Amino acid sequence: MKAAELIQHISSIKTVRHYGKVKRVIGLMIESQGPESSIGEVCYIHVHSSARKQTIRIKAEVVGFKDEMVVLMPFTHVQDIAPGCIVEASGKPLEISVGEALVGKIVDPMGVPIDDSVLPAGMRQVATEQEPPNPLTRPPIDEIMEVGVKAIDGMLTVGKGQRVGIFAGSGVGKSTLLGMIARNTEADLNVIALIGERGREVREFIERDLGPEGAKKSIIIAATSDQPALMRIKGALTATAIAEYFRDRGLNVMLMMDSVTRVAMAQREIGLAVGEPPATKGYTPSVFGLLPKLLERTGTNEHGSITAFYTVLVDGDDMNEPIADTVRGILDGHIVLDRTIANKGHYPAINVLKSVSRLMNHLVDKSHLKAAEKMRDMMSTYEQAEDLINIGAYKKGSSKEIDEAIRYQLVIKQFLKQSTDEKIQLSDTAGQLIQLSEKGEGS
Repeated sequence: MKAAELIQHISSIKTVRHYGKVKRVIGLMIESQGPESSIGEVCYIHVHSSARKQTIRIKAEVVGFKDEMVVLMPFTHVQDIAPGCIVEASGKPLEISVGEALVGKIVDPMGVPIDDSVLPAGMRQVATEQEPPNPLTRPPIDEIMEVGVKAIDGMLTVGKGQRVGIFAGSGVGKSTLLGMIARNTEADLNVIALIGERGREVREFIERDLGPEGAKKSIIIAATSDQPALMRIKGALTATAIAEYFRDRGLNVMLMMDSVTRVAMAQREIGLAVGEPPATKGYTPSVFGLLPKLLERTGTNEHGSITAFYTVLVDGDDMNEPIADTVRGILDGHIVLDRTIANKGHYPAINVLKSVSRLMNHLVDKSHLKAAEKMRDMMSTYEQAEDLINIGAYKKGSSKEIDEAIRYQLVIKQFLKQSTDEKIQLSDTAGQLIQLSEKGEGS
């Protein structure tokens, strides 16, 4: 440790400790008389565990104040906490250990490996909550981030530092698509946050969707659905903080969060517990404050980039529900997975016409862009005439555009299809796309 860092560390050591006492527990919340603390500060509740026959410390976070009482929310469940338990203020927010040793690990929202392995000493401590980069220090996004998925690279090209939402109902292939991107991407490192997943799905995603090839260059943060709401939110913040650490070291990081909807639901749970009024569809105002603060932390800065994919669960495939609408307004593009397409056995089930990359026009060359526009035009023409075609009401020769769309419909579908273990280079994707569009123009 350098002399300046050592001096700063010594200066930060608190010689006075502040204590309080638990007064009552109501649902998810713990009310304590004292200690002197601030919002976001971590406190330790000293509890006698009947199971372990010893006194243990339970971490909790200050989430509010009520009638001169400190309102705390624990990071774990509240068994054994009783009135009179001592509450000790730590004087700082939640911090996690970050460094190269995390690569290939699966950690919980506190940054602790869940396979009981031990991280080496000397890793850097960083706060999970950080400010987004200054807008004036963000370089423009002008480099393509190749993800190895034809439908995305060809029709919805993503740039290094772009933030994209993957919108879908349950069971339409979000996790499978994330696994494909993680294995095929040219990013230096993957940081994958699994928020609110079923316990069995974590291992399934790692072994089946991610695979050994993806896992060896990934850091996975898992916060399962049985964990308290605060842990689910911290999972998202921890993943973002880890991605920021590696971005500041000049890497191009790929952050994938599945799903941001469950983060919003966890924040709603906390908001209702502390007395916030429900606003839109039961979501509290703090939810709509948290989302931009979380999503704006990714992107580019003067050192490196975080390209982010956030999955958004849409109830009943409703793309205009509050969380989907808010997230779509913040991000730089959205990919819509369509249940109708998935039901036809077409994977990845991306609805290209409903999806958009706001930066594609600035990233790809003119021939690629022109070919993508030509394909979109043919797909749109076919979709508009599809009902007439299916019932046999359309007569060949009535429209040159529809005839062309019908002729190329099968070729377009084959182009957009891709097996999960297949990786396609961007140059090959662009070449196939241009060749397809040129055939269409020559017909």
